[in-house]
Amino acid sequence: MHPQKKKWLAINVVGGIAVLGSYTHGLITHPDTREMLWGSMPDPLKGIYGVTMWLAAAGYLVFMYYVFFRVDTEDASVGQRFGFGIVNACCAAIVFASALWMPLTFAYLDQPSTALWVLIRADLFIVGIGAIGLIVSLFNLSPRPTGWAAVILVLALLFFALQTAFLDAFVWPAFFQ
Repeated sequence: MHPQKKKWLAINVVGGIAVLGSYTHGLITHPDTREMLWGSMPDPLKGIYGVTMWLAAAGYLVFMYYVFFRVDTEDASVGQRFGFGIVNACCAAIVFASALWMPLTFAYLDQPSTALWVLIRADLFIVGIGAIGLIVSLFNLSPRPTGWAAVILVLALLFFALQTAFLDAFVWPAFFQ
């Protein structure tokens, strides 16, 4: 396995465990305040979130499948200047910032401060920027996916970016604070 793919795999395995672990830990250790994570978000919008979060997760998993099984990282490049390392950087930003969101948010609920709010917002922007970076990388990937694979990948990453770069970064904060 190419070293870049090994790095990508390590980022996603370790980062995925960190994300799931932080969410599990947060929800188990904060049973009385977990509903407060929604802020004042109305129930119909929570329902939409319930769907979009699953679509976003599925989108990221589709992207992971494609990268693992279909991208030859030895020959892949992103644009004229970047190797596959840019995809690794985007994935690392996404998973490690995602792992910080719930601990930061519960810390804010326990003891609100401007500094924690700024950290939460920065954290969400990092995830969103990473998601947009994956889309840009996909459009500049060489060799480029074609046919149904290209369509499915674009849709998958668009669902992921819609959730992270729009709903999480802009909609959720409007109802949380």
